[in-house]
Amino acid sequence: MNQERLNFLLELLQTPSPSSMEMEIQKRWIKEMNSFADEIRTDYAGNAIAVLNPEADFKVLLAGHCDEIALVVNRIDEEGFLHFDKMGGINPKAAVGMKVTVLGYGKALTGVIGVNAQHHGGLKGDFGLEELFIDCGAKSKQEIEEFVQIGDLAVYKREPEVMMDRYISGRGLDNRTGQFIVGEVLRKLSEKNLNVGVYAASTVNEETNMGGAFFAAAGIEPTMAIACDVTFATDYPGVNKRKHGDVRLEGGPVLAKGAPINRKINQLLENTAKSLTMDVQYELTPRMTGTDADKMRLTGKGVPVSLVSLPLRYMHSPVETVSIKDIEQEIDLLVEMIANMKGEESLNPLDD
Repeated sequence: MNQERLNFLLELLQTPSPSSMEMEIQKRWIKEMNSFADEIRTDYAGNAIAVLNPEADFKVLLAGHCDEIALVVNRIDEEGFLHFDKMGGINPKAAVGMKVTVLGYGKALTGVIGVNAQHHGGLKGDFGLEELFIDCGAKSKQEIEEFVQIGDLAVYKREPEVMMDRYISGRGLDNRTGQFIVGEVLRKLSEKNLNVGVYAASTVNEETNMGGAFFAAAGIEPTMAIACDVTFATDYPGVNKRKHGDVRLEGGPVLAKGAPINRKINQLLENTAKSLTMDVQYELTPRMTGTDADKMRLTGKGVPVSLVSLPLRYMHSPVETVSIKDIEQEIDLLVEMIANMKGEESLNPLDD
């Protein structure tokens, strides 16, 4: 990945995009897509969709959600401390002692998630978010309410880092890496003669309700859709591989197998990987995928879907970690597959 593209990815990762408040990151992504997309669409959910070859009857939708998990203020006490609930899958143990950016209605504030000193008993055993609080340095409820109100959001104050020139670590790689990937696929496909229409959707709200994916697919009515998300890497100490499988950073893109997944799309992906001599990995999604694919599949008359995921360590923590090589390979896989599609492919699993 050249430095220009890496810088764009890092810029996305530095942009707060809590679920329900993705406007700033969407505007930055649209600005980037404007230079090579045939058209840009938005909708009432807040999705941003970059399109190539919109006249084509065969439509390929690529969806990468841009929202990240966050904290939502649910109470302000008399001393000015902020109490909060979760907006998405927040792990209380990962939150302890973290710095946060509170996206207040007045202005953004820096805060810390306070923790009772071990000398005073500390936090024992399992605990919930209701035992934690944010300290922004305010002395009273009246003072903090000049900047923050109930319902305001906060994200971890954590800058992305490149480690050993091969991995990226930070908050919210789930799934702003997917937003980056679908955009890069569109950028590279813009240089090719396509037989299909391509719709790269930066979707919203996946971490909370997946409503963005429903709006996108319902509006586009795609012939097929691929969710580009992250999945659990298991290549670090303490993970039970017998239970959770063997998925590794730098092991290649991860294809899902299970009832929601269209076998014909997976065959296209697998054949493309073979032509590129690219390794792929697998995960099982027997009933549901837990991604945008589930909502896209059930729009309109039904949409054949697949799921291509990026291996990610330390899911829903402030130090999520992925491989740059895996990002590049996922982009190459999708570009090669779509560029070689005729627009006549049957996705009916009963067809030979």
